[in-house]
Amino acid sequence: MTNELKIQLPPEVQNEEAKLLLMIKLFETGKLSLGQAAKFSGYSKRAFMEILGKYGVPVFDYHIEDLEREMNL
Repeated sequence: MTNELKIQLPPEVQNEEAKLLLMIKLFETGKLSLGQAAKFSGYSKRAFMEILGKYGVPVFDYHIEDLEREMNL
């Protein structure tokens, strides 16, 4: 079962832009996986990953301590 959200946007905000920004935020907060966010925003995973980079959102949520520990193995 999926939820549906209906909102009225100001004229200067396009539907596709609002949908993309919502999917970016839902991915960033861990509510959606990369694949889900890409699908719901209408992009391929690769394209969505590039968009995330443009918005400064990391694709991988890797804590620095974990990275340092793995590099020392």
